[in-house]
Amino acid sequence: MNWLAHAFLSEDHIDFQIGNILADPLKAKSWNDASIHIQNGMQTHVRIDRYTDSHDIVRLSKKRLREKGLLKPVIIDLTYDYFLTKNWDLFSTISLDEFTQKFYTKANISLDYLPQKASYIVTNLINKDLLNKYHTLEDLNTSFKRMDLRLSERLRKRETASEYFYDVQINIDELEKDFLDFFPQLCDHTKKDLNKEKINHWKI
Repeated sequence: MNWLAHAFLSEDHIDFQIGNILADPLKAKSWNDASIHIQNGMQTHVRIDRYTDSHDIVRLSKKRLREKGLLKPVIIDLTYDYFLTKNWDLFSTISLDEFTQKFYTKANISLDYLPQKASYIVTNLINKDLLNKYHTLEDLNTSFKRMDLRLSERLRKRETASEYFYDVQINIDELEKDFLDFFPQLCDHTKKDLNKEKINHWKI
């Protein structure tokens, strides 16, 4: 799962959401005076990724793209965020615009106490509106192209993210069905370790 899913699959506390989002770039290692909410958010991210990576439906989605490919996991992460955006009202009690704007407002305040690297990542997330980038298939393709810019030259010679866009397009209906089957299961798995009173933005 990508940025939007991790922000959503959190307790309604900005530190928890930020911890969930920062776990990947910070390798799930918090800083010395990080709040308990930051730490819990990071732990939730790890549980989400472990569950997702081992799930049969997600494996099926990857296989729909091609038999082999180093970038398949991240392509599915981005594509699933597109489906979450598209089907947002099935899962959330508040609109996507309200959710993202609430997050950005509170995250901007949190910059005052985040360490430099964490602050840079969150600032970039806010300034580029990265929770709100997947409204159309063309938006998804643009995200694949942005990923290509970050790939090493060695990897680009083997494959690029944008090469997967055709595979996603021709399998879009099956991939969306995969997501709609998988995401409620992920929500059920994740909520076991969350405070139920702090996930009122979830419908399921």
